[in-house]
Amino acid sequence: MCRLLAYLGKPVTLEDILYKPEHSLIVQSYQPREMTAGVVNADGFGIGWYHRQKDTPPFTYRNTLPIWNDLNLPHLSRYVESQCILAYIRSATPGQALDFANCQPFHHQQQLFIHNGYIENFRQSVYRKIRNQLTPDFYDKINGSTDSEHIFALLLSQGQINQQLPPEDALHSTLVILLEMAKIHQVTVSANIVLSDGHRLIASRFSSSTPAPSLYWLKDDLNFPQSVIIASEPLFTGNWTTCPENSIISVGEDRDIQIKSI
Repeated sequence: MCRLLAYLGKPVTLEDILYKPEHSLIVQSYQPREMTAGVVNADGFGIGWYHRQKDTPPFTYRNTLPIWNDLNLPHLSRYVESQCILAYIRSATPGQALDFANCQPFHHQQQLFIHNGYIENFRQSVYRKIRNQLTPDFYDKINGSTDSEHIFALLLSQGQINQQLPPEDALHSTLVILLEMAKIHQVTVSANIVLSDGHRLIASRFSSSTPAPSLYWLKDDLNFPQSVIIASEPLFTGNWTTCPENSIISVGEDRDIQIKSI
């Protein structure tokens, strides 16, 4: 069922957010506490971050190894510093290939995307219907086979079709479309998503059945002042707030948090 986190605020190193917390993403890869499916997250990982001084496209580092087995990541993590970081560890849905094309984060121009969840019987249920909703620009850019990448392509297509929509509304439309498809095919869809352009975080905690995968947020903790963290599981003891089920969470550059029901 994967685990994810996102950080926005005062620049920190990857080491600060990935390794130092007592229940870090590294620990969650082999000892998660709140997964509703699966036992470990050993099917690869990915990290995306933005340069803190230049409005350049994001950088990504991905691997099909378990995150605890990547010998380069600890060294890279001490060097890289950013004000906006998205990270993800994968527990692959049975039948999904373990390759780089299926590793998150996915990105397009300034946008990074991570997804924790699944679409039940994806290939046999809504696969074709999702692809029929895609604009040509994003239909052709799908490289992997995951439901996650198809959800991202659907989100980008919704944004392109309705260019006046803010990204929160594009995400809302995407989730409503997925829910309608799931009802028709009588399958479950869950979509804890984080989307960023380097200046904002937009996240969802969503499922067509309860409980939705776990998701929390934390603002201006003493360990990470002037920041907001969104994570599948609390990284350390603190004043973590559970994100409401079936909601969209928006975090602006001023770290103001807005929550709307889906």
